[in-house]
Amino acid sequence: MTLNFNIPWLYTPIIGIVGLFPSHPAGAHEAEATAAVSQQSLDDAWWTGPIIAAGAGTLPQGHALVEPYIYDVIRYGRYDNDGDERSASRTHSYGSLTYILYGVTDRFTAGLIPTFGYNNVNGGRDSSGIQLGDVSVQGQYRLTQFQQGSLIPTLSLVVQQTLPTGKYDRLGEDVNDGLGSGANTTTLALYSQYYVWMPNGRILRSRFNVSYALSDDVDVEDVSVYGTSEGFRGTARPGDVLTINSAWEYSITREWVFAIDFIYQHDASTRVDGIQTDPGTGDSRRIEEDFGSAWRFGIAPAVEYNFTSRVGVIAGARWFAAGRNTSATITPVAAINMVF
Repeated sequence: MTLNFNIPWLYTPIIGIVGLFPSHPAGAHEAEATAAVSQQSLDDAWWTGPIIAAGAGTLPQGHALVEPYIYDVIRYGRYDNDGDERSASRTHSYGSLTYILYGVTDRFTAGLIPTFGYNNVNGGRDSSGIQLGDVSVQGQYRLTQFQQGSLIPTLSLVVQQTLPTGKYDRLGEDVNDGLGSGANTTTLALYSQYYVWMPNGRILRSRFNVSYALSDDVDVEDVSVYGTSEGFRGTARPGDVLTINSAWEYSITREWVFAIDFIYQHDASTRVDGIQTDPGTGDSRRIEEDFGSAWRFGIAPAVEYNFTSRVGVIAGARWFAAGRNTSATITPVAAINMVF
């Protein structure tokens, strides 16, 4: 969900992770036909997907996926570089994002991800109305396909381009109308997915995704999401963002699934450089600000219910503990996944 929508350990091949579990390898039932425990078939397991980690699989050619999310990012206080709280304000950032994906070929899926939002600030000025956020387009190319009995996971390369469609500067008194970054952001990612058969025969599906986002410089005028004031003219340089996401889904029954994400995110420092002119006196001064790097660790448990193999819903919450130069947030989330 980028929630923009993402384990503090180094990237490990998914095979190594799978090896930590005392489970039967995929296809082990062929060698253990006499085993007392029957193993769940892949066709019997229906999935919606966890809250955060996107799937490594691509859509069959000619098929489409639509998955709208609604969420509320509840933010508690703001923190400085040492992790000390600077304020105890609370905000609700209500939002939605929708994955609209299409299978161009069996190996390549293209899509669009629009976002909308509304900020409600305790003791402050709310958004003037529902605002359009930044819109992303993406392409996903599948490198490999998981086969039962094989150690090779499904792997995909993903390129996502976020376009600066949301408001970010010249906000005036409506600072909470700023839902955009103003930047063209390119995200490169590697997605992986694997299936593990547990000792009771049920399937555990795992995902491990790594992404890196790079943004270009942004021209900034007046009041902006970068903390600038009326009369400012200059540039913001958003820091690169590394996200590592490990997710697990356990097939309780064909319809019911428990899911959990673990997320680690590191943001390089964002810098603002320009001239601040006093609107009243006309006096000018140089502004050079470095917001410092930030990191956060999160967890997102959820429950899925799948009506069919192509339609399912999920509800849960993402929780980010306050790390370095960041705020603690909890984000209730609900989504419906539909494949056509």
